[in-house]
Amino acid sequence: MQQVGFDICPKTSPPAGDTLAPMELTDANRQYVLRTVSERGVRFVRLWFVDVLGLLKSFAIPATELEAALSDGVGLDGSALESFARLAERDVIAHPDPHSFQVLPWRPGSVVARMMSDIRLPDGTPFAGDSRHALARVLSRAAELGLTLSVGAEIEFFLFKDEDDPTRPPVPLDQGAYFDLTPLDDGSDFRRATIDYLEQMGIPVKASHHEVAPSQHEIKLAHTDALSMADAVTTFRLVVKEVAREQGVYATFMPKPLEHESGSGMHVHLSLFEGERNVFFDPDNGPLSETGRAFLTGVLAHAAELTAVTNQWVNSYKRLADGFEAPERITWTTNSGAALVRIPGSRPDRESATRIELRSPDSAANPYLVFALTLAAGLRGIERGYQLPAETIDDGAPAAAARLPENLGEAVNLFDNSELVRETLGDGLVEWYVRNKRAEWDAYRRTVTEFERRRYLRSL
Repeated sequence: MQQVGFDICPKTSPPAGDTLAPMELTDANRQYVLRTVSERGVRFVRLWFVDVLGLLKSFAIPATELEAALSDGVGLDGSALESFARLAERDVIAHPDPHSFQVLPWRPGSVVARMMSDIRLPDGTPFAGDSRHALARVLSRAAELGLTLSVGAEIEFFLFKDEDDPTRPPVPLDQGAYFDLTPLDDGSDFRRATIDYLEQMGIPVKASHHEVAPSQHEIKLAHTDALSMADAVTTFRLVVKEVAREQGVYATFMPKPLEHESGSGMHVHLSLFEGERNVFFDPDNGPLSETGRAFLTGVLAHAAELTAVTNQWVNSYKRLADGFEAPERITWTTNSGAALVRIPGSRPDRESATRIELRSPDSAANPYLVFALTLAAGLRGIERGYQLPAETIDDGAPAAAARLPENLGEAVNLFDNSELVRETLGDGLVEWYVRNKRAEWDAYRRTVTEFERRRYLRSL
C-alpha cells in the first residue's frame, strides 16, 4: 500500500475477535413480534440476508412457523452467501433479528413482513461469510472501548424509462439539474412515495432532492447506529426499486450509467460517540478533536486497501475517473469538492453535527463491509497514533497525494494483501469476496466494448 504523507507507528492492534455480540433476544422481543404478526394478520415473513457483495437474498416462511424460527432459526444453503463464485453447498442457520421486524408497506393485500437475519453454523458460531456479522464484530470491539459509531448516508440513484431492449442506452425521465423543483423534475412524486414507504418501515429520512444529472435523485437517511444504517441502506435499495416498478419505470444504483453525466455516490457521514458525547467534537480546537483527527487519519491511511469494498464493481471506477467531484486522490478538506474525506462545517458549534464525510463509496456498495472496514481503519488510526497529513485547501489535490486504485483489478490486489482487511473480515470472507471480484475483473478484461469497435475496427 502506498502511504504517502502518513506516519504509521508499529504498535500492536488488539484482535477483532471471533465472537458475535448481537442484540439480546429477550422473551419481550419475541412476544412483540408474534403479537404484531397476529394483530396485523401477517401471513408470511421474509427472512432477509445479504451475500458477500451485499446483494439482498431472502426466503419466506408462513407465519405459523415464525415462533419456531425465532427460537431455533431456519436452515439454508450457505453457498448463497458466496454470490457469483459458489464452490460447495454448506449447511447454515438463519436466525431472524426481531429488532428488524417490519411489515412491508408495498404488500398490503397479502400482508408480508420482513426480518434481517444473522447467519450461523449449526453449532451456533457465526458463519464466516456473513457480512452482517463482520460489522457486528467490529462494533463489538468499539463497544469494548466505550464507543459507538453513528452513520448517516446520502444515497444517489437514477430513474429511467422501462424499455424492452436492455442493449439500448438508458433514457432519463427528465432534464432536471441540482436541487431543481420545476416541471423538469418528474421525480418529486417518486421521492414522496419512497419516503412514505421508508418511514412506514421505521427508516427516518432527513431530506431528498433532484441531483446533478438528468433523472438522478438523492435521499438522505438520518443518522443512526451503524448496524441499523446498514440494514436501512439494504432496505432503501429495495424500496426504491419497488416504487419504480409501481410507477412503470426502473431504478438503478449502477455507479456510472450515463457516460457524460455524474455518477451515483453514497456519501457516508461518520461520528463516534462515548455515551451521549460526540468524541469528534472539540469546541476549542476544531473542526475535529484529537480523537477525530486520529480516526480520520486511519481512514485515509487505509483508504486504498478499502476501495475494493467502497467501489466494488468495474463500473465504479468510471465514476471515480469522471471529474464530477468524485475523489481520485487520498486527501481531506473542509471545503474542497473532490477530496476523499470532507469535514462538514455548517454548524461548527453543534456537537451532534461534528462528523467526517467519506465520499468515495458508491450506492451499489455492500454497506456492512463499508462500515466495518471504515470503522476498523479509524480505530487503528486512534490506537496507533497516525499523523494527519496537510489539508487540501482547493480542488487541486497535491501531486504528492496518493491515488485511489484506478481499476477493480488494482483495488482487489490491495484488498487481498491487506492485513487490516483480513483481521477485520476474516480469511474466509476475504477469499470469497476476492474470488468474486477477480472473476468479474477477468470477464471485464475479456470483453470487447463498443468504445473499442468505434475507435479501432476501421482505423486499424
